[in-house]
Amino acid sequence: MDMNLLGSRGIQPLWETMPSIKEQPQTQAAPEGSFADVFRWAIDNVRETDAEMNKAQYLLATGQLDNPAEVTMANTKAAAAVDLLVQLRNKAVEAYSELMRISL
Repeated sequence: MDMNLLGSRGIQPLWETMPSIKEQPQTQAAPEGSFADVFRWAIDNVRETDAEMNKAQYLLATGQLDNPAEVTMANTKAAAAVDLLVQLRNKAVEAYSELMRISL
């Protein structure tokens, strides 16, 4: 009976090539356009940092990450991106509430 259940390849990562999370493109600065553009940028930033965090956690779990501090940095970036998005949402709701209080 063949005891090598994984075959000769072993465990393969979900992504094609993943030597390090450092290859991720840096996030861009917030746009200076309309509030919708800034809000869209914040949402995209949350998606990117969440993907980076998931990738770092996967690499750490599979033993492909040499520096565990990269996972902590990715987690911190993702948390900061979510906090920024929540603050933008809160400011938008606050501004809308102020506009609704104005009587014409």
